[in-house]
Amino acid sequence: MIHARNFASGVVPGAEIVAIAEPMEASRTAAAQELGVDADSVYADYRELLENPRVNAVIVVTPTKFHREIVVAAAAAGKHILCEKPMAMNVTECDAMLDAVRAARVKLQIGFMRRFDVGFQAAKQRIESGEIGRVVQVKSLTHGPTTPKPWMYDLQQSNGPLAEVNSHDIDAIRWFTGGEFQEVYAIAGNYRSPDAVRGYPDFYDNVLLTARMSNEMQGMIGGAQGVKYGYDSRCEILGEHGLITVGSLSGNTVVSYMPNGAEHDIVHSWMNLFIDAYRAEDIDFVRCIREDDTPRATGVDGRAAVMVVNAGNQSIVERRPVTLPH
Repeated sequence: MIHARNFASGVVPGAEIVAIAEPMEASRTAAAQELGVDADSVYADYRELLENPRVNAVIVVTPTKFHREIVVAAAAAGKHILCEKPMAMNVTECDAMLDAVRAARVKLQIGFMRRFDVGFQAAKQRIESGEIGRVVQVKSLTHGPTTPKPWMYDLQQSNGPLAEVNSHDIDAIRWFTGGEFQEVYAIAGNYRSPDAVRGYPDFYDNVLLTARMSNEMQGMIGGAQGVKYGYDSRCEILGEHGLITVGSLSGNTVVSYMPNGAEHDIVHSWMNLFIDAYRAEDIDFVRCIREDDTPRATGVDGRAAVMVVNAGNQSIVERRPVTLPH
C-alpha cells in the first residue's frame, strides 16, 4: 500500500495506478476503495491484471515464494517490473527472472529503497569523495519491532530474517564496499518466538553474520525480529581515516531503549523511517522506464542478496563458514 498510495496520490510524475490484484477479498475491496481504482480493474488473480492493456508496469509485493512466477509472467506480458525484496527464494529463481526480463526487454527494479534514502545517499557520496579513505569495514543492522508473521516461521517459504529483515543490510554492504560477498559465517537463535519452537525448530529471530568481501573489505550484519522497542536501522562505514555513520548516534554512548520509552525519540516503524525513500524509488522506477535507463537496484543486485541469504542460512545449519560461488 505504500507504493500504491504513492501512485494514487500523484506524487510520481507521469504515472498513475490503474489496476490492482489481491486474492484476499477483504483486502482487495478496502484497497480498491481507498485507491479509487475502477471495479472492472480490480482482480483476484494477477494473471487477469496482466491482460489489461492499460497496465504498462507492475509492482510485485507478494510473499517471496511467489516472486519468480509473477515476475516471469509479467515480463512475458511486456510489463516493466518493480519487485520488492527479497528478489526470490534462491539463485535459480533469480536467474529465471533475469532471463525473462532480458528476453522481453523490460525493466526489472528491486525494492532496495535504502539506496534512495537521503542519509544512505549522502554516505555513499562521502565514500566516493574519499572522505574516509579506503573502506575497511561496514557494519549494518536492522531490528524490527514486531513479531514474525506465522508464515515466516517456515524457512522454506520465507528464508527467515536474513531474507525478510536483512536483505537491505546485505545490499548496503555491497553498495558501500563495491565488492561481492566471498565468504560468510552466521549464527542464529530463536529468543522471542516461542510459538515457532514446536512446528519450526529451525526458525530464528536473531542472527549475526560476518563476511569477507571479494575486495578484502569486511562486513557484519545484525538482524532481529520482535525487539518491541522500535524500528532500528543503523550502519557504520569504517575507512582508513575515519568513520561514517547512518542512523542515530547519541553523544551519550550508553542509552537504553525499552518498550515503555527511551532516552531519545525513536522510530517505531520502517514505514515512517523510509517513507520518502519509497517515494523516490517509485519516481525513479518510472523515470527509468520513460528514459530507458538502468534502475539503481537491478535484478543482479537482488540476485546477489539472495545468494548471501542462502549461504548464511547454510552456515547457520552447518555451523561453518560458507564460500559463495563466483
